[in-house]
Order: sequence, then structure tokens, then C-alpha cells
Amino acid sequence: MHATTRSRYAPTIRYLHWLMAVLILLAYVLIEQRGLFPRGSSGRAAMMQGHFWAGIAIFLLVWWRLASRVRGGAPAITPPLDRFSALVSRLLHLSLYAFFIVMPLLGLATAWTDGKAIMIPFTGIALPALLAENEDLAHSLEDLHGTIGEVFYWVIGAHVLAALWHHWGRRDDTLKRML
Repeated sequence: MHATTRSRYAPTIRYLHWLMAVLILLAYVLIEQRGLFPRGSSGRAAMMQGHFWAGIAIFLLVWWRLASRVRGGAPAITPPLDRFSALVSRLLHLSLYAFFIVMPLLGLATAWTDGKAIMIPFTGIALPALLAENEDLAHSLEDLHGTIGEVFYWVIGAHVLAALWHHWGRRDDTLKRML
């Protein structure tokens, strides 16, 4: 991924960044607030289906974002980062991209092995389950999905705090590149 002479990311990358941020927040709210509805209720099912589809949307959008990023590169940070900070930044971003890919896959695997249907919105059609039901595996996958999710809420928080630190502490153009 090469640096460009632009001072901001390409519009497609900026749009996808903020759209995915909203979808991640939506997925979080949906899964955390499902308890407002009793088990087996249509409200709870709607929250779960919304969570599933927010994750699937993130999974699909990350590939467009990665292709756009490879094609368009990243604008250089002004003033440039030292080597250690640049390495930490790269590792943080790679872990975020891994999260955007792994979490939806784990979520799908969890739902399928737990026998849950993932309904295509506004239809009575479910996505075909690609894994057989397996209660033990479903519980293990659900635990892993939940644990990784909790860890990455902290990583996402670190990403946000780093952007704010760059803007108000370091006073570089890191945040402005994504606005």
C-alpha cells in the first residue's frame, strides 16, 4: 500500500470507513439490547437478525474497502510518524481488518451450528446453512465470538483515542485524512 500525494483518503475509503463504523455500532447495540425482549419473541428475533445482517454487511464492505485501499493507497501523515508509531499503527489497522473478516464468519458459524436461521430481510427465505447443527461447537463458537468482540471493542476504542490524540495531542493530520 503506497502513500499518495493527496492530503485525505479517497472519498470511497472515507465513506466506507464511516459506514462501517455505524454498522459496528449498530451490531453492538442490537446484540447488547436484545435482552429488552423475552426469549422467543419477535422483537428479540428482529434484534438478532439485525445483528446478523449488520455483521454480514461489514463482511461484504470490508472487501470493497480493502480493494479501494490497495488501489488508492493512504495519504502520508504530516508530520510523519516515527518507526515505532508507524508499526503500531499498521498492526492496529491490520487487526481491525482481521476483525471485520473473522467476526462475521464466526457469527455465521455460530448461528448455523446452533440451528438458527439467518433470514434474508423482507422475505421468508433463509440463507442456506453451510454447517451442520452441533450444540457443543455452537457454544464454543459463541464464546469465542463474544470474547473476540469484547476485546475488539477495546481495540476500536484505542483506534478512536489514537485518532483524537493525533489530532489534539500530536497535532498531525491523521484524523483530517479520514474526514
